[in-house]
Amino acid sequence: MGGGSEPLDTKHGQFIGGWGNLGSQTQKGIVTYALSANRQRPLAGTANAAVFNTYRRCKAQFLYVVPPVALAYLLLNWATEKNEYYNSKEGRTHSPEASDAATQGGSVRG
Repeated sequence: MGGGSEPLDTKHGQFIGGWGNLGSQTQKGIVTYALSANRQRPLAGTANAAVFNTYRRCKAQFLYVVPPVALAYLLLNWATEKNEYYNSKEGRTHSPEASDAATQGGSVRG
């Protein structure tokens, strides 16, 4: 497969080149620039951008996350304290069931 201007055969004419070089005229006015692989910095500014992008995203989600978590924490804390009180000696004597049982002559423990 020669690439010159000699005719390939009389029936098909000249070989005009392989893929990417199909014998057309060279293009004019197209400028391409290249940078050596050693001079490229593919991760330039990544750490700085990651910090500020993470801050921006967290700030945007703050009101969706923090109030429900704070409310859940306060509710769980209240329920734990209430449970500890009901299971203490003072809580058992002040509960409505214990006062009903005590007035009817039954046992406080139920």
